[in-house]
Amino acid sequence: MHRFIQFNDERIDSFLFMEMADLAKTLSKNGEMSLKYGPFSYLDPKNEVVYVSHFWDHRDKRDETYGLKSDVYLRTIGNLEHTERKTVERYLRAIDRSPVKRFAKQLFVIGEEVRLEEICKSERPGTKASFSVRRRIYRQFFDAQLKVNLTKSVFTDALFNQLFLLLHAQSPLEEAAAISEEIDLMMPFLERQLSLLYETKSTSDVVKVCMEMVEVCEDVLKKDMLNEYFHLPEDVYDDEADQTFDDLKRQDPLANDDVLEEESTGEEEIMDEEFRTWHRESEEKGESFLQFDLDQGSSSDLMGEGVREGEDGDQAMAMVQGTSKQTDREIYETPKAVDQEHEERGMGDHPYGKENRYAEAVFLAPDVPSSEDKAAYGVNKAAVFTYKKKLQKMIEKTLEHKRIQPRTDLHFGRLNKKLLRLLTDDVPRLFYKKHDPSTELDAVFSLLVDCSGSMFDKMEETKLGITLFHESLKGVRVPHEVVGFWEDTNTATSHSQPNYLKPVLEFQSSLKPSSGPEIMQLHPEEDNRDGFAIRLMTDRILQRGEKQKFLLVFSDGEPAAMDYEQNGIVDTHEAVLDARKKGIEVINVFLANGEIDEGQRKTIQNIYGNYSILVSDVSELPDVLFPLLRKLLISSI
Repeated sequence: MHRFIQFNDERIDSFLFMEMADLAKTLSKNGEMSLKYGPFSYLDPKNEVVYVSHFWDHRDKRDETYGLKSDVYLRTIGNLEHTERKTVERYLRAIDRSPVKRFAKQLFVIGEEVRLEEICKSERPGTKASFSVRRRIYRQFFDAQLKVNLTKSVFTDALFNQLFLLLHAQSPLEEAAAISEEIDLMMPFLERQLSLLYETKSTSDVVKVCMEMVEVCEDVLKKDMLNEYFHLPEDVYDDEADQTFDDLKRQDPLANDDVLEEESTGEEEIMDEEFRTWHRESEEKGESFLQFDLDQGSSSDLMGEGVREGEDGDQAMAMVQGTSKQTDREIYETPKAVDQEHEERGMGDHPYGKENRYAEAVFLAPDVPSSEDKAAYGVNKAAVFTYKKKLQKMIEKTLEHKRIQPRTDLHFGRLNKKLLRLLTDDVPRLFYKKHDPSTELDAVFSLLVDCSGSMFDKMEETKLGITLFHESLKGVRVPHEVVGFWEDTNTATSHSQPNYLKPVLEFQSSLKPSSGPEIMQLHPEEDNRDGFAIRLMTDRILQRGEKQKFLLVFSDGEPAAMDYEQNGIVDTHEAVLDARKKGIEVINVFLANGEIDEGQRKTIQNIYGNYSILVSDVSELPDVLFPLLRKLLISSI
């Protein structure tokens, strides 16, 4: 598969990713805690996500593993248990208008991580090796960054680089590099403050030290930092994001707590006056949508002319309660929130994996084969006829050999001539039988075909290979099914992702003499969510009673679907592992039209391990599939 422009072709090592994910779940003692790659490492306790940094990519395998582990240790052992969220929130508010806000945020991160690192090493001494590697690599990185920023005269970044190096100095005699005259004058004070970070006992102590440093730097530094080396996510520490719907409906008390004595009679004169949403109280723009602040006046039961009491269903736009749709009469009494349905379906248990919580399976029935389908299938059938006959004879000979081969080592039957075991064995088996009952193939196959748009130049050859499988399996009476799968890109949303599966051949109809032309109904469609499709096929094939179960996945690359880019490879790998644990042999047939590069080989290996057939020229597909099919069928006898 060739890509003309490939801006980001990162390959995720699924085994390493799953190792880190299991480590995060174990240390956090939370089975729902998930792991994601990101530009920076941090903890999102609201969404139960541990982010590990891409900073460790493209390094020695040992360094990469230790680096990722150190990220997980800091987030699960450190931030989750020992970082005071309220204190961090107050610190973010305090530096919100600081001219060196980026510098202040990153200074706090490295100060807090120094404290958390010591906690991690104290609670779990086995983490020391990871943190040793972390310090070494970060020192090398910031040493190089310091030289670059000094050359470019980016003094604030250079100061941060220098502070990190001093904070993780390998010798007490390490001296700071000269940056600028103003910065050099305050360096002795900053160095004293840095030493206090090793004496901090809580997040509050770290904040106190950082605030003193920031206040001094605000008077000296002329610009904020240009680069972001560490990330302090403000939304994670924003309590407003935790507000419930009842909190949003609360009524703040009036400035004057008095009530009009006169009760309404319904005949009062009402003065209509235009009320503008802008006034001096709302001159500064906030994050709220259409917010009114009315805290002056007296309480009254006057409702005005033609006015009814507001309800939670009354929205200027359908942004809070759900998506816009035609209302019904009870809308103000029992509002129906569409998002609640999504939450019930998507946020509970995830039988098909967390990455597929919003995926919806839509099974399509095959159409009646047209005359064109029958003609095209006839051509394919003739092309694989030789392979089919050869395979059928081979299977018949193997079955006949097993049928006439005598069974030995029995407790009764005909007496064997070798009687030595009568003296050597406690329970000797001295008998044999001349004929064995007829042996049949006890196997079932499921062929899952990627119908994504990238298959447009390989689908015809793929149909030829599937025809070989169908005709051969039909000839030796082995039930099978052929299912195409794809995701509908046009209708997919963040809460609904329709995935279509089209069983063009089903188990009960696969052995009929007229079956086969339905295979020609497979066409390239849109995206592919491989992990979801494999799990669905696993459920289908487990309902079969045959002893040997095989699932063959025909695809031309890595999974690609909505919200599936980053974890698609890992999710598919987990689906394959789950199927194999349940006794299903999962084999991938990777299809390409040209040379297969090392990145593609690595990706397929990460998903399927060594159980994959790489086909660089799809025109040779029958020649490649024949020995595979022969091996699988013989192993089933």
